[in-house]
Amino acid sequence: MNKKCFLISLGCSKNLVDSEVMLGLLSRDGFQISKTAEEADLLLVNTCGFIQPALEEGIDEILALARIKKENPTKKLVVTGCMVQRYGKKLQAELPEVDLFLGTEGFHRIVDKINQMEQAKKPVFALRSPSYIMTHNTPRRLSTPSHRAFLKITEGCINRCSYCLIPSIRGNLRSRSIDDLVFEACALQESGVKELTLIGQDLTAYGSEQGDNGPRLPELLTILLKNCSIPWIRLLYLYPSKVDDSVLAVMQDNPRIVPYLDVPFQHVSDHVLHAMKRPYGKNDIALLLKKIREQLSPVAIRTTFMVGFPGETEDDHAELIDFIKSAKLDHVGVFTYCNEEGSAASEYADQVPDEEKEARRQQIMEIQADISFAQNNKWVGHNLKVLVEGVSSETDLLLEGRTKYQAPDVDGCVYITDGVSSPGEIVNVKITEAHTYDLVGEIVGTQEKKG
Repeated sequence: MNKKCFLISLGCSKNLVDSEVMLGLLSRDGFQISKTAEEADLLLVNTCGFIQPALEEGIDEILALARIKKENPTKKLVVTGCMVQRYGKKLQAELPEVDLFLGTEGFHRIVDKINQMEQAKKPVFALRSPSYIMTHNTPRRLSTPSHRAFLKITEGCINRCSYCLIPSIRGNLRSRSIDDLVFEACALQESGVKELTLIGQDLTAYGSEQGDNGPRLPELLTILLKNCSIPWIRLLYLYPSKVDDSVLAVMQDNPRIVPYLDVPFQHVSDHVLHAMKRPYGKNDIALLLKKIREQLSPVAIRTTFMVGFPGETEDDHAELIDFIKSAKLDHVGVFTYCNEEGSAASEYADQVPDEEKEARRQQIMEIQADISFAQNNKWVGHNLKVLVEGVSSETDLLLEGRTKYQAPDVDGCVYITDGVSSPGEIVNVKITEAHTYDLVGEIVGTQEKKG
């Protein structure tokens, strides 16, 4: 039987890994992966449900596939992921076109649930409290380029930020064993992966749910480095108050862990951070930045800030602007607060008008653009190692890649104007130009070839 599946994966890299697991399971069951919805028998959307814009994006994608299904009713439409886990059976009434709803706990049971749906000949809804965690034996079909991959080390979250619904959607923290993660990392290495990005809602929480005798991030990193030879290991999402000396020491002693930290500060006003239930203050952030730069220089620091949180005053916003100007961070994402039903913050007084939120976001992004350009400009004239991604998405006349200081999908890239290379090669590039988010350069030598 020649079955075909078309999948749309929305949201974060953690959700993408879930999608890759579903693709692996479906492939094992005989499905071919289709590039278009029109030629597929199974239409699958793995949704994000974290904030209202993500919900709207998910609904739009589902309705677009529903229109394709209407033209050919033999197709089956499946919706999985965070939106299902968050909104539950409310979705069934709103989206009668969907044949199967599956929450975050169910992605590893995708084949069984599809079979159940086909046998029942009616829509199926499957929702459980999250408790599953994948292992290295879980089938997985990478959707990233073959030279890079994500390694999800935890599920769920141990933190309880007042604006966030992740614990209710993804469940409590569950950490994979070190041995299990080493098995998967080694398998990815054998497949040609040159950059391994460790992901989790909070990498610094790894193993903490297991008590004092549980594994910790420094131990995991040390053992990964010992057992696999992937040249670049990247860490995404480090909780600010938990980036301690032991984490920085492992990074300092092991250059294969790229000098790049994604540390979401969210704000710097002490009273806003307190309302967010973030257990640190502005002085703690300043001390952390000082420590990171002393121990890892040169280093790239990425963070996110949230503007328009309930009770954020003009003085709070001005304090944030002053901090951004002085901190000179390499990469900054700015988001407007979304009042999500079910979160503690949704009940807070002094909600900020949407127009004011957007004005504050725009102001910070304009300020940060100048800072990002200055941070990039310091590399002009220097040789940097670049992992080549392939032909540029902007023009087939150029190659593009990334330095250690640029994470995939969220940061800029390096446009290569001279030299020959292939995807997955790590080459030396002389930087000749800087732009706000991107760099331009020429290949001057090859450090390591793919495979």
